[in-house]
Amino acid sequence: MTNPVTQAATLLKDHRDSIDRLDAILVYTLGERFKHTQAVGKLKAEHDLPPSDPTREAAQIARLEDLAKQADLDPDFAKAFLNFIIQEVIRHHRKHQE
Repeated sequence: MTNPVTQAATLLKDHRDSIDRLDAILVYTLGERFKHTQAVGKLKAEHDLPPSDPTREAAQIARLEDLAKQADLDPDFAKAFLNFIIQEVIRHHRKHQE
């Protein structure tokens, strides 16, 4: 018979291993995303386009909120997270236009 504390420790390790794997996926996914947004920023700068696109940003936020609901993730958290990313992207785009 397995000791309950040992069993809990094994489950905790399994959860933490999954969290670590998912954190790595998030970091690499964000890295890939920012490579694309950097390219967009350069393109916008070359063609004298504004660094911000409020229509697209609103559509992206609505889309992410919907995805969050489907994924059983708090839509307010998802919205705040995307807003943070969008602000960082705009900051990068402005740098390209300097």
